[in-house]
Amino acid sequence: MRAGFPDFRLGNVLATSFTGTLSERCGDAVERIPVPQRLIDWLAVYGLAVDACTPAQLDHARELRESIHAAATAAALHEPLPAAAVQVIDDRSIAGRAAAVLTPGGERRWQLDSSSVEDALSVIAADAVDIISGERDGKLALCASPTCRAAFFDTSQSRTRKWCDMNTCGNRQKKARFNAGRRENPS
Repeated sequence: MRAGFPDFRLGNVLATSFTGTLSERCGDAVERIPVPQRLIDWLAVYGLAVDACTPAQLDHARELRESIHAAATAAALHEPLPAAAVQVIDDRSIAGRAAAVLTPGGERRWQLDSSSVEDALSVIAADAVDIISGERDGKLALCASPTCRAAFFDTSQSRTRKWCDMNTCGNRQKKARFNAGRRENPS
């Protein structure tokens, strides 16, 4: 990724990966899209290439990100969805013009009508609607890391995944438990 910015934490589910552009929410938060160009970069990684991004569009993207996180968190905790978050997700979902197209290899790709940030955000919002509404096979969960608490979509067979990302939060927690055990039982 671009020098001077934290790497993206990429996942397989568009909407929850988007919420991961702000990590360590309950600790020292890490903003992974601090400037419009970083949003352009993130969208390109997910096949949603846009031509440009204004500061106002970045603000709309962050508002959508936080709304998805709030709604996904409520869904994971089996609580009522926040009405304001639902409204933002719905508004962004219908604001863009994008279509799902089938590639020759049988994969779904999104085709943005105008390569605008609004079109890309509508795809992310539609993905959020699918996972929060239960339309997709999987379960919304929250990362067990006390500093992270990221919402993620668990598609594991047992639906018992604990970490948003084993390579970051999972390893950090396992290392902390290992070190705590060594302090308690020095050999």
